[in-house]
Amino acid sequence: MKRRELLLGCAAVVWPLGARAQQTPLPVIGFLGAASPEEYAIRLRAFRQGLKEAGYVEGQNVAIEYRWADAHNERLPGLAAELVQHQVAVIVGAGGAPSTAAAKAATSTIPIVFATSVDPVRAGFVASLNRPGGNVTGVANQNGELGPKRLELLHELLPKGQTTIAVLVNPTGPNTAEQLRTLQSAAEALGMQLHPVEASTERDLNTAFANVVQLRADALVINPDVFLSGISEQLAAQALRRALPAVYEYRQFAAAGGLVSYGASETEYYRLVGVQVAKVLNGEKPADLPVQQSTKIELIINLKTAKALGLTIPQSILARADEVIE
Repeated sequence: MKRRELLLGCAAVVWPLGARAQQTPLPVIGFLGAASPEEYAIRLRAFRQGLKEAGYVEGQNVAIEYRWADAHNERLPGLAAELVQHQVAVIVGAGGAPSTAAAKAATSTIPIVFATSVDPVRAGFVASLNRPGGNVTGVANQNGELGPKRLELLHELLPKGQTTIAVLVNPTGPNTAEQLRTLQSAAEALGMQLHPVEASTERDLNTAFANVVQLRADALVINPDVFLSGISEQLAAQALRRALPAVYEYRQFAAAGGLVSYGASETEYYRLVGVQVAKVLNGEKPADLPVQQSTKIELIINLKTAKALGLTIPQSILARADEVIE
């Protein structure tokens, strides 16, 4: 009888603990990505690192629900609605302005942390950088402002007399028109002739690159855009196939065979996103959480591609490079 009473007593102690554990599930982060997990591999590692620095480890004390648009921005509103229905604790607008806009349209109560290269104030995501207001805050990088610097790099890399430059743009991008105006001014100052070609879907790519060839462009600059970022490896392959010196924003472009990448460090950028999300999970309100600026810029040179194109990279550029791929 005593043994039976002891067992019943143990059950009485254990059951409430188990019940309490079931009643306190892990907080869930909704991660709204514009491309695929493969394209986001660097970003995901950095994002998890940022969370870890603040004490959050996926699968241990936080869960993450992923939604991927696979370079189809039209899917983002439906995916954002799924995350809202899932009642996540915070949504990461990891597909730049399109995913942030989709999340913002889907909820005015769930906190949203964006990762974007556009001006978040001008885009209407926040009231100000220091006091965002509403349910949105995040991290902004400088990629949208670096177009003239990418042109300058091509100017240094190309032999004299090669001044016809194609610029690949997504005509549906939120800041494309403004960015093109800035690039045109920079091109004129450098004595370059800029010719826009357009692609807003993967089906457009062959036509866009055929237009670049028809223009007899000496080089290609790719405008920062969420859709184009999601297919950066395809863009590098297309450029290399046509023997085009090309420059874009992120490292994976150069790693996939593009000549040069110049833009924000994805590692630093998404680590900051993870840190910002952790602050929200800790109870800080997006309205009062200042937007962070990712300021680390990386220059990556693919020397193997340069040799294949018959280009000699000036020592002055090699000395500035953060990485040289050989």
